[in-house]
Amino acid sequence: MATTLTLKAGTSWADAWQRCLTAAPEAFRDDRVLNLWNGTWQADGRALPATSPVDGSPTAGPPRLDRATAQQAVRASLDQHRAWRHVPLDERRARVAATLDALAGHRDLLALLLVWEIGKPWRLARADVDRAVDGVRWYVDGIEGMLAGRAPLDGPVSNIASWNYPMSVLVHAVLVQALAGNAVIAKTPTDGGVACLTLASALAAREGIPVTLVSGSGGELSQALVRAPEIGCVSFVGGRDTGAAVATAVADLGKRHILEQEGLNTWGIWNHTDWDAFTAVVPKLFDYGKQRCTAYPRFVVQRELFDEFLAAYLPAVRTLRVGHPLAVEDPRDPFPELDFGPVINAAKAKELNDQVAEAIDRGAVPLHRGRLSEGRFLPGQDTSAYVRPVTLLGPPPSSPLHHAEPFGPVDTIVLVDTEAELLAAMNASNGALVATLSTDDRSAFERLAPQIRAFKVGHGVPRSRGDRDELFGGFGASWSGAFVGGELLVRAVTRGPAGERLPGNFPDHHLMP
Repeated sequence: MATTLTLKAGTSWADAWQRCLTAAPEAFRDDRVLNLWNGTWQADGRALPATSPVDGSPTAGPPRLDRATAQQAVRASLDQHRAWRHVPLDERRARVAATLDALAGHRDLLALLLVWEIGKPWRLARADVDRAVDGVRWYVDGIEGMLAGRAPLDGPVSNIASWNYPMSVLVHAVLVQALAGNAVIAKTPTDGGVACLTLASALAAREGIPVTLVSGSGGELSQALVRAPEIGCVSFVGGRDTGAAVATAVADLGKRHILEQEGLNTWGIWNHTDWDAFTAVVPKLFDYGKQRCTAYPRFVVQRELFDEFLAAYLPAVRTLRVGHPLAVEDPRDPFPELDFGPVINAAKAKELNDQVAEAIDRGAVPLHRGRLSEGRFLPGQDTSAYVRPVTLLGPPPSSPLHHAEPFGPVDTIVLVDTEAELLAAMNASNGALVATLSTDDRSAFERLAPQIRAFKVGHGVPRSRGDRDELFGGFGASWSGAFVGGELLVRAVTRGPAGERLPGNFPDHHLMP
């Protein structure tokens, strides 16, 4: 008989919200979060309703500013920037280090907010917080050498990021940018993470970090956060459509920029026999429902190995654990071990399900379709944002699943017969962030890998964004502007010698590190 699940004790949204009110009363009101600009928490903007992808229950919505107020916030950030850039490095380092201590002290609350706001399982939510804290500490320890001969930009850095990694991508970037001598502006993602970012920003502001946090629609705030002359650099993480508009704007203005955009990351199988290693890695590729910029949703498989591929892949994908990230048998039990919970919202779940149904209707072959009925859910909970794992063979060229990143637990497989077909299929999206080629032949890997249009290519192992001194960027349409990671992140948000050309993809040059 199935066990009836319940919510883990002390983890309700009401519990998390009350802890926020206690931890940062300056940033949270009884029923809403505030914007932070001009060094002050402001009760402005129109707070929109929001729901948790976990169960459809109400959460805090973003207080959306209008264009005029956003422009005031940017001008105030420039004033902060002009003061902060002259603060001695030792003091900046001490303030960032104190912020990291505060973030670490609120680790579990920040993680719990990530669970409710963007549906991350507990293990991954804590990892997001830890990666932010540990990653910035690496910069704190080594920043002197990275800043030698360099100076802050002429204006603040504007950060517009997607919702999937509020801490390890957005907060991490903001704190490194501030450490390098810049005031920083962050726009809360429209789809989730506003409470987590508000708490993190409150902890940073208390230590004197010149951070601005605002909410609003991209169209409404673009003039202020992208085109405003006060902005020294634009850092963007998101989809290609929005990214292309930002890229056009910054190119027209000649503005420093870092634009990370999506691409179809692929995993190739060619003359491969180590299936045990492949089976072991398949469940890990579904972490957070493949809602990651470095997820692998496409497998390009040598046709004569297809039977062996399926024998290794299908048993692994059938082990995936899906459900409510806080549902336990007993309220005192530890957090459940899940591979993923919901996608970001019910609309995204419907979009994915519709794309899968359309692809099958047009000829794709369903090889695996999980059952949500086997997931871990509370009695009667809303599951409209959950998507069962699906694997399709041969998505038709007319389907978005053929050429674009699904950003959900949907795998597609393409069969090939020649190395030329392998490369063409692995380069289907005109550039990607990561790729992997599994082959027993080292010489074949060394010959083929340089022809794969991805910034990082693994030999039988997945690649990731990386931490600390690992560089990161993208080829083709997956990236525009300066590359980041390690020392390059600091170089991207500082001025070096006259005539310096930064590694990256720019309108006038492409330069690898």
